[in-house]
Amino acid sequence: MSITIRRATEKDIPRTLELIQELAVYEREPDAVVIDVKELTRDGFGENPAYGLFIAETENGIVGIALYYFRYSTWNGKVLYLEDLIVTESERGKGYGRKLLNAILQEADEQNCRLCTWQVLDWNEPSIEFYKSIGADLDEGWINCTVKRDQYKGIYQ
Repeated sequence: MSITIRRATEKDIPRTLELIQELAVYEREPDAVVIDVKELTRDGFGENPAYGLFIAETENGIVGIALYYFRYSTWNGKVLYLEDLIVTESERGKGYGRKLLNAILQEADEQNCRLCTWQVLDWNEPSIEFYKSIGADLDEGWINCTVKRDQYKGIYQ
């Protein structure tokens, strides 16, 4: 089956949200997705897009996505951060994830990024093995920190 990797359009957002929800189930967080189509569309296609999105599509429709954004490192400069690389379960193992990752790495190169970074859950062995196979460095020395929106006021007031 042939695959096309392309930049997303607004019409791709409903399927994108379905894949995000599928990932949440896979990552054992089925109720964690609070974003909706309207917000994804606004944030990805508004005046100042917050993210970029590549689509993997076969003749059967969209089978994967790679959502990214840029951040800045005081040590390295511009960094492309891969937020999520998702291939629907029935299509895994066909090389689509690699093609999406190639698109991300090419984007990082074209945007003059010094790094391309992402995270992987420590129990997600198939993904860890995939990332190791391409020569990615897996840094176990950092701890993720998060403050949720409903906690903000209690902190800064």
